[in-house]
Amino acid sequence: MSKFGELITGNTPVLLDFYTNESENSIETTHLMHNVASALGDKAKVIKINVDKNPDLADALKIKSIPTFIIYKYGEMVWRQSGDIAANDLILRVEENI
Repeated sequence: MSKFGELITGNTPVLLDFYTNESENSIETTHLMHNVASALGDKAKVIKINVDKNPDLADALKIKSIPTFIIYKYGEMVWRQSGDIAANDLILRVEENI
């Protein structure tokens, strides 16, 4: 998890999408995150994290439902939501932290 700490400590917002391949909506979420990343460009980092491959991180962050979206800035969680969200709403949440 030290890599995770390094990832979230900068002044650039980091949007995390916690997902699993077992989830029915993982394809939709992949398209959503691609659109969000394209819209934000280099203003933010957009990262997908598979909870099946990162169970310790998912447990530490208490990820209970998929998808879960979290925004970090300066190493602090500034926003979190589980469940579906529109791309424009997600972009707005990230832009509020730029």
